Amino acid sequence: MKFVEVPEPVWYGGGLTRLSFPEEWEIHVCKMEGHDASPLSCSEMREAFENPIGTERIRDLAKGKSEAVIIFDDMTRGTRIYEIVPYILRELREGGISNSHVRFVMALGAHGARTRIDFALKLGEDIVSRFPVYNHNPFYNLVKLGKTSNGTPVELNAEVERCDLKIGVGSIVPHPMTGFGGGSKIILPGVVSIDTMYHNHIVLGNYVSGRKPHPSLGLGVDIEKNIVFRDMEEAAVMSGLDVKIDALLNCRSETTRLFVGDPIEEFRAGVEVAKKHYVTKPLREPDIVVVNVTAKSNEAVLSLWPGLRYLKKGGTIVVVANTPEGQVTHYLYGKFGMNHGGPGWAPKSDEHPYGKLIVYSKYVEADPHLEIASRKDMVWMKRWSDVLTELKRIHGEEAKVAVYPCCEIQYPPGGIPCSK
Repeated sequence: MKFVEVPEPVWYGGGLTRLSFPEEWEIHVCKMEGHDASPLSCSEMREAFENPIGTERIRDLAKGKSEAVIIFDDMTRGTRIYEIVPYILRELREGGISNSHVRFVMALGAHGARTRIDFALKLGEDIVSRFPVYNHNPFYNLVKLGKTSNGTPVELNAEVERCDLKIGVGSIVPHPMTGFGGGSKIILPGVVSIDTMYHNHIVLGNYVSGRKPHPSLGLGVDIEKNIVFRDMEEAAVMSGLDVKIDALLNCRSETTRLFVGDPIEEFRAGVEVAKKHYVTKPLREPDIVVVNVTAKSNEAVLSLWPGLRYLKKGGTIVVVANTPEGQVTHYLYGKFGMNHGGPGWAPKSDEHPYGKLIVYSKYVEADPHLEIASRKDMVWMKRWSDVLTELKRIHGEEAKVAVYPCCEIQYPPGGIPCSK
């Protein structure tokens, strides 16, 4: 047998899963360039805060301010916020803002609310026990700030709005709509209303299954031409976001680079590095594509791109998504019944290049809240031995296999524009 080790979901152990394949099969492991990049040392993290991009240090921005909010990304991102927070709090103290005037808000966007368990995983037990931590609610407690130049109504989380120092923390990774996530996305969709998201994603971007999205959208595409992301940046400026901190992640979601500073400028600096860090040379026309999801294990649909674009026609996709929480609740694009969902939901298309889609997970979902594929087009299997038996039945003694170890944060050279 041949073996390939892939990382498990970061928030549920973060170990390694060993996948076995027949000796006769041709196995290709398609790693992103930054797959094995080394995590930052404490001194390297400190240096990022000491040398912000395009703005003053947080301690200087904090002077004269009274209330600080730290907006952090949720469980659909692998960012290890607990590693970064101590540096932010030190800066705030040096700037005269005490711990009693600091709160945290999880930037859920349209995702379902989380629990104390999740807050502790992202922030650390110490932070959760000493600071107030809140879920964002996209339906209530919102403040109207006006409209962007594209007509998007900006309705901001009221707790975020009332703070005169706003700091966002997240990571830069490829994104199928905005090119790259991170930067201003901590505000829109992170802490705005469902109506704000709807106008930005659907009215402006036309980003709905079965429709033709705006041609500027896509995975790993140019952010400067991306109409949806530029609208997000306008909203972030309107919100008064002072500082953004963005990490780059290796395949095990360890922080390998850190960009601190002005939300517009630091993001552009980070994206220039991210383009090379996450890029992956795809294998063309394999019989089988195995996509492992780790940082976004609860958004497994984001990992399908190699199977939809590079798989031999009629081949098999195997999605490794071993997450006990299942697929995330999504109030915009999620499913809330057999035949209905959020305002951006539409039935999955019957047109696809694969012959079969297998989801390998100990945690089977009859109908995931955030769909991976239509129910009739996928089968779930709990044991890898069963997956292998089925693959052998379909493909026989010879097969070419492409394995993507952290597929949801990988992207091919040049990206994948939605127009193609």
